Amino acid sequence: MNAATNRAAAPWPAGPVTRETLQRLLKDRSITDIMLAVPDLQGRLLGKTFNARVFLERLSAGAEMCSYILATDIDMTPLDGFDFTGWDEGFGDFLITPDLDHVRVLPHRPGTALILGTPVHDDATPVAVAPRHMLATQLLRLRGLGYQMKAGVEAEFVLYTDGPAGRAPAWNANLDYALQHPPAISDFFHHLGEALSDAGIVHEAFKTEGAPGQCEVTLAYGDALTACDDYTVFQHITHHIARRHGMTPVFMAAPQTGAASGLHLHLSLWNEHGDPAFVHHRGQKLPPPMQRATAGLISALPHMAPLYAPTVNSYKRYRPHSFAPTRYNWGFDHRGCAVRVTGHDTSARLEVRLAGADANTYLALTAYTAAIVHGLDEALTLRPACDGDAYHDRDAILLYPDLAEALTHFEHSTVAQFLLGKNIVQHYAHAARTELAWFRGQVTDAERQRGIR
Repeated sequence: MNAATNRAAAPWPAGPVTRETLQRLLKDRSITDIMLAVPDLQGRLLGKTFNARVFLERLSAGAEMCSYILATDIDMTPLDGFDFTGWDEGFGDFLITPDLDHVRVLPHRPGTALILGTPVHDDATPVAVAPRHMLATQLLRLRGLGYQMKAGVEAEFVLYTDGPAGRAPAWNANLDYALQHPPAISDFFHHLGEALSDAGIVHEAFKTEGAPGQCEVTLAYGDALTACDDYTVFQHITHHIARRHGMTPVFMAAPQTGAASGLHLHLSLWNEHGDPAFVHHRGQKLPPPMQRATAGLISALPHMAPLYAPTVNSYKRYRPHSFAPTRYNWGFDHRGCAVRVTGHDTSARLEVRLAGADANTYLALTAYTAAIVHGLDEALTLRPACDGDAYHDRDAILLYPDLAEALTHFEHSTVAQFLLGKNIVQHYAHAARTELAWFRGQVTDAERQRGIR
């Protein structure tokens, strides 16, 4: 059954539904399964699929899941050494409390509703290191300064197909901004767009990019936490739709040598009256909140790199003249900078270009929000904009060359500990160490190519 057939038969409204609507859908058996999910350290949705009636009758206060869902690597290896879980603690459970007022119906899984959950301790306090809670905490700090954040996600990924010769990009030509696509790719975009619309995720555009098999999606601008929720569900749906088309979507920062996929987040602040705080006209000075927010990003983000560049592969994206930054700098409509001032008038915003496709959106935006709070709270002074080749901006510090160096600065940073909390820094530093340890034990194809003569 394709997305168009699902849409025609769907008895539910598109987008998030209320608790009352969920009860109606359950009563007429339009919904039979409930997927309770938690975003993990990598940004994936992990959880369980419950019988909907049993869940709402017996488990509406929450369901238990093993605490290792917030202490695992990409391979779901149970990792030791975290504060709240491990072999010493026996890998006990968290209670996952569901948000029953924000339910999504998944069009690609007929009869299934998705509910995001919050992991809590035995005393009902939220688990501090849970990515979604971390972002909510920083957004609350921002509200304490009189601002709310809106965000837009612009993300790249690569489509691969499996064939007799192995896995290869779905096309090899440079299709950047192309409007003539292979029929299979046009069909994929069409079905993905329908599935996103039926799930209530508004996308602004799809486009093909310059690297083989590379795509870009732009999701609608809005509430920051909702933007991360939408992107996480987008990734979940994209995997399903792509596999139905015989393809695999790959969310790596550097999916192959010479290619880079970014996760660009567009950010703006709005005051307590609902007015934009970043109103800016080209050729004029940035308004004070925008200056301080940008200064905070440039000042604090070097201390939190493992949150937006979490893997060994992340750092292979940072290459000169690649449209990925190599220095912590900012500029007006400058795609070589880490922070790009773009838009105009009330649509002016900051595009942070540091995260790659492998980043967890909640964690990247946690770091960005914490940095902005820092800039506003300390009234930081903004250094001059880059007005030349951003990759040769000697006044700006270089990004770290690898995860090992980024980790060293992160786990010993008093700035990161102050902005995030010592326990959070320890948790994600340990996650980065386990990532490094895994790679140090592997022999790669590149090593074999250079070593076998």
